[in-house]
Amino acid sequence: MNKNFVITGGAAGIGRCLVEYFAAKGHTIYFIDKDPEPTEELIKRMHRINQQVTGYVGDIAEKETLEKFVQKILIEHPEGIHCLINNACLMHGGILKDCSYDDFLYVQRIGVAAPYMLALLFKEHFCGLGSIVNISSTRAFQSQPNTESYTAAKGGITALTHALAISLQGIARVNSIAPGWIDTKDYHDEPTINQPVTNSDLEQHPSGRIGNPMDIAHAVEFLCDEQNSFINGENITIDGGMSRLMVYHNDYGWTYNK
Repeated sequence: MNKNFVITGGAAGIGRCLVEYFAAKGHTIYFIDKDPEPTEELIKRMHRINQQVTGYVGDIAEKETLEKFVQKILIEHPEGIHCLINNACLMHGGILKDCSYDDFLYVQRIGVAAPYMLALLFKEHFCGLGSIVNISSTRAFQSQPNTESYTAAKGGITALTHALAISLQGIARVNSIAPGWIDTKDYHDEPTINQPVTNSDLEQHPSGRIGNPMDIAHAVEFLCDEQNSFINGENITIDGGMSRLMVYHNDYGWTYNK
C-alpha cells in the first residue's frame, strides 16, 4: 500500500536516509529542511530515479513555515497523510558556552514546538489511524557537558510523545525512537569530520558496533506498520545496548579523569 509520509529535517543524516528508504519502497514523500543546497540536490536525485519525493525549504521554527508546508501537502493530497516523522533538531551548545537564551528557545521551537504544531495541523488529516514517530535521543536520559539545549529538546519530545498518544487516541498512534551513536556520514553530500572509530568504540557497545541510519529506518517502518498498532506512547532506545552498561571508576577498564 502506498502511503504519504511527511519527514522533517530530511536533507541529510538520518532524515535523508528515511526519505530515500521510504521512497524506494514506493511511498510518497514530503520532506522539509532549512538547508537549500542538500534539499535541492536530494530532490533532483530522487526525481532522476522517478521516485515521488517533494522537498520544501524552510525553517520549522517558524509557525508560518509549518502552516505553508502543511497547506502545500494537503492541496496535493486532500485525502491526508499516513505517517509523520519528526526528525529535525540541532546541537546548539549549553550553559557553559555558546548558548544564549534565544539560542536555547530556538532549539526548543525546532525540537518540541514544531512537532506539536505539525501534529495539530495534521490532526484532522490522517488517513485511517495515522502514525507519528518522533526522533528523540539517548541524550534525553544521559548527558555530556554543555548539551542543555539539545538534551532539553530531546527530553521534551520524549514526554510530548506519550502526551500526544493519549490525546490523539483513535486518530494517530504516537511513538518515539531514541538513537544512540549513529554514523551518518554516508548521508551527507559534504564530507563530515569524524574522529576515527576505534575497536574500543565498537566494543563499548554490547552489539559490537556503532549504529547506522538504516537501523533507525527499520524501526520507523516497524512503528508505522498497522500490524504493530498495540505499540503506542512508547519510546524505543536504539543504541546497541550501550546505555545499559553500568560504568564506575576503575570498572571495565574505564577511569574517571576530570
